[in-house]
Amino acid sequence: MTSRANFNKSSRMNFKFQNEPSESKGNKPTREASSVLEIITLMIVHICKKLLFYDTNLKIAIYLGALFLLSLIADVLTFPKSYFSRSDNIFNQYFVKIGWFWTLFLTIPYVFLTSYTTCCGKRKLIGTHLVRLFIATLFWYFWTTLFNVIEVKYGRCNSRNITDKVTCLKNGHFWNGFDISGHCFILIYSSLILIEEAKAINGWERIKDFIRDETYSRSLNDKSARVNPLKNINKEDLEVLKTSYEKFTPYVRAFLIAIAGLQLLWDVMLVSTILYYHIMVEKFISGVIAILTWFVTYRVWYTLPYLLPNPPGQGLFKYNMEKSAPLNVPLRKKSSINNGKHFMGMPINPNQESGEPAEETK
Repeated sequence: MTSRANFNKSSRMNFKFQNEPSESKGNKPTREASSVLEIITLMIVHICKKLLFYDTNLKIAIYLGALFLLSLIADVLTFPKSYFSRSDNIFNQYFVKIGWFWTLFLTIPYVFLTSYTTCCGKRKLIGTHLVRLFIATLFWYFWTTLFNVIEVKYGRCNSRNITDKVTCLKNGHFWNGFDISGHCFILIYSSLILIEEAKAINGWERIKDFIRDETYSRSLNDKSARVNPLKNINKEDLEVLKTSYEKFTPYVRAFLIAIAGLQLLWDVMLVSTILYYHIMVEKFISGVIAILTWFVTYRVWYTLPYLLPNPPGQGLFKYNMEKSAPLNVPLRKKSSINNGKHFMGMPINPNQESGEPAEETK
């Protein structure tokens, strides 16, 4: 009896000891519950990201293939007339003809809001992002003007007495010139600009977690080694980041949805232009120029370190870099980390975000 009593006493003591609160600095805050509206918005944003960030190299290959093969077929065969074959259709009149206006109308506020947030309100850094759109506008103006000059200078009227294009058309004659397609150029170039500038949204939802974790660490005066990308920014910048992120995120998401819609419209209008307007050479040359201009700027120039302007998404901290699994993690463990469950690009388990293994369910 004495032995059994001692065992029960010991068990109770052990149980009590195990449930005593350990000395800790507090529980790490978790992600707040999302509202139904936010979940629906994130679903739409996720779909838009899938549409925009489809493999760009493959997209360019499709553009070039369509400009060559489909245009060649359109030169030989006559496609049935449709609403899009009319030059006065609403999409051509109010969108394509002022296509660069719509591109800037969406990208300027989007770039400003994202760069203001990631640069913590620092004006000089914000300017290094907006200058990309200024450079793109210069290229757009240069090429479209050159296309017009080539058509006017090297073209001629079917009436020999008239040498001016405007006079030729006013008198009901036909101007025969090499008309490099400005429509194809602006539709492809604008699409690529929209795709590149929209990349600032990649990893955007993580910023909220970074702010929460960094605020918590600083409240504990935790100076241990941290992997949070916000660890090196000062208190004032962190406050600006927190305020601007909460204030601008709904607008950033709305602009991204609009950018995806506009880019989809540009692709539809490009097919319309390929089927019904210009000859193959005029469309193919304009498409190649648009792609080369994009490639030289976004894939070469903007990627050079210490040379302005900065690429999209670059600020006082890195938030949109691709995460890779640690090399020293065993193969089985690495696989469980990489293949964790995700919803709309975000890990379901909060521990998964930081690369910590999830707790085993028994």
